[in-house]
Amino acid sequence: MEVPDGLAADLVPARPTPSNVKVFIQPQDLPPPEVVVEAPASPAASAPAWDLTVGLINATVQLDQPLGDGTRTVGTGFLVDAPTPDGRPRTLLVTAAHVLERMPDDEARVGWRSPREGAIGWRFEPEQVAIRDDGVARWVRHPDQDIAVMRIEAPEAFARAAIPLGWLAERDGLDTLGVGPGDELMALGFPRGLSSNRAGFPILRVGRVASWPLTPIEAFPTFLLDFKVFSGNSGGPVFWTAQARRRPGAPPPDHPFVAGVLVQSVILDGEQLDIGVVAHAAYVREAIALMDGQAPD
Repeated sequence: MEVPDGLAADLVPARPTPSNVKVFIQPQDLPPPEVVVEAPASPAASAPAWDLTVGLINATVQLDQPLGDGTRTVGTGFLVDAPTPDGRPRTLLVTAAHVLERMPDDEARVGWRSPREGAIGWRFEPEQVAIRDDGVARWVRHPDQDIAVMRIEAPEAFARAAIPLGWLAERDGLDTLGVGPGDELMALGFPRGLSSNRAGFPILRVGRVASWPLTPIEAFPTFLLDFKVFSGNSGGPVFWTAQARRRPGAPPPDHPFVAGVLVQSVILDGEQLDIGVVAHAAYVREAIALMDGQAPD
C-alpha cells in the first residue's frame, strides 16, 4: 500500500495471502490455553524499583482494530501511573495519536496479559476497550504533537505495572541527563503486529540517537533514532537504562528515564530510511496537564 512520505502506516494484513509471505504468530492466533509460556516476572512481583526495562515491558501493550478489508490498524501503547490533581489513583494509556485516530470504530482491542495462577507462565487476554463515546474521542491529543493520553481501566496487575509519571523526562531532561548523538536508547513495540512470544509481550530493540541538537524542544520537538521502524511500532516508549551504551567519554545518567514516544518513520520518495522519529516525553506530560485542565508548563 502507498504510504505518505514521512509517515509509517500502521496497517498490517489480517492474514498474509501471497504464498511467499512469511507467517508470523500473532496474538489472535493463540494456542490452546494449556500451552504455558515463560516470561518476565509478574508485575505484581517486587522487582527493583528502577528496573525500567522490565517495568516498561510489563507496562507496554498492543493496540489493534480490524478494518474489515483484510487489514487491521496496529499500534503500541504503554501505561503510566498519573494520579489526578486531587491525588486519586489513575492509570493512563499513552500512544501516538494517529494510532487511535486511524481506528474508525468506537472500540479497540488492548492486549492484556496475566500470570497463570499456580503455574509458571502467562496468558494472553485481549479485551475490547472503548476509545470513543458515540463517536467522541475519549483520549486527549497534544495540540501540536502526535501524542495521545487516555484514562483506562486496566486489570489490577497492569495497574500495578504502570510506570510512575516521574520516569518521563521533562522538557530539559535530555540536557540534564547528558543525552547526545550516538547514545543508545531502547524501544518497545509490536512490529507488524508481531509479539515476542505467544503471551503477547512486546519486542525490545535498540537504536542510537541520530540527530542534533535535541533541545530546546520548542525548536526541536522530535529527534531521530537510528533503527528500522515497522507498522505497529508507533506509540511505543523510547527509553534509557544503564544497560544501554553511551558515546565514548559520556557520563551515564544516575537513573533511567523515558525519553519519548515513537511516532513516525522516515520515508523519502517511497523509500524506508530505517530512521525513527521520536516525540519528546515532555509532550506526554503536557497532554496529561491538558487532560487535567491545566496549562502546560
